[in-house]
Amino acid sequence: MKRVNESKVIEIIKEAEGDITVRDICRKHQITEQTFYRWRNKYGGMDASEARRLRELEKENNQLKQIVADLTLDNRILRDVNQKKW
Repeated sequence: MKRVNESKVIEIIKEAEGDITVRDICRKHQITEQTFYRWRNKYGGMDASEARRLRELEKENNQLKQIVADLTLDNRILRDVNQKKW
């Protein structure tokens, strides 16, 4: 399955607020119901700008986690070197 951008996902979710059933929407857009409900849990009630901001925050959060992991590793290495008797 190809990746769908956030604005398209939000359009699909808003489509479900009308008279169309979820099954019909999924068939129309060639997605599974599980995918639809996962999108609805993540993006429900958002507009496109909020979804973009969420993606940016997730990216920033991953970068910060990587920085913390690197610093923790450096700290452990320095502690091990410092504890050895020379």
